[in-house]
Amino acid sequence: MKLTFEVFFPALRPWVQNLVNVWPAPFVKPQFASFEVLHILSLILLGGTAILMNLRLVGAGMTDETPSEIYRNLRRWQDLGVIGIVVTGVLIGMANAERLYDSTAFIVKMIALVAGIVLTYGASRPVARADGAVSNGARFWLLVGGALFLLGLGVFVTGTLINVGLFHLLTATALIVLIALTGRLRWIYLAGLIVLIAVQQYLTHVTIGTDDIAKLDPVNKTFFVLYSLWIFGAAAVQLFTKGRGREAGALAKLIAYATILVWVVGAAAGRWIAFA
Repeated sequence: MKLTFEVFFPALRPWVQNLVNVWPAPFVKPQFASFEVLHILSLILLGGTAILMNLRLVGAGMTDETPSEIYRNLRRWQDLGVIGIVVTGVLIGMANAERLYDSTAFIVKMIALVAGIVLTYGASRPVARADGAVSNGARFWLLVGGALFLLGLGVFVTGTLINVGLFHLLTATALIVLIALTGRLRWIYLAGLIVLIAVQQYLTHVTIGTDDIAKLDPVNKTFFVLYSLWIFGAAAVQLFTKGRGREAGALAKLIAYATILVWVVGAAAGRWIAFA
């Protein structure tokens, strides 16, 4: 079944259809591209600051500063990013309401937005402020945000025409883990990634025709699983190994990884709204 807001609120369609006529939608509609750019810039601002702060928690990035120092320097920029994506999202959503109402990717994006706010403000920021110490409150919000994150992933992976967007999540995770790993482990991990990519490219571009979907689909799905096992396996190893400089414990690292990736899922789902 295609999961959209219509499934949950079928009676709202007339109201949704009329949103394009409600102020400020008539003003936003002709300037849609400009507001979309502001939305993307807000997402970049939020994503960039979230990555910097949470990379520090996993023992990478700006290791010459403590997590609390990075938190104090970035918190207002994070706030601005969240405000920006919410305000511009509401505006462009009103101007394009019916498409979003019928979009599974939009469901994923909204779940990821809520999960991202919960993980960022309830878990990640308090842990960074405490230099890696995880309070009971942070544990609670990790469970809440993590459950929402997994729910969003579940909708994403079962969504028709959008599940391929999960390769964006794998790519982001692969790069983050590559940055977080150190020494010989990093090179072993990178070599494994290169082998997987090379074999997948050979199978899908040499031995199988690019238009043979019946054969390509199972191959790509198999490699999605292989990539996942390799990347998240390496991330699991990194949770319990020492990085560069003073770093947080395994639970704080898990919070950091989840907070970065939930915003990646939100961004990926947003880009796939137009393709579904």
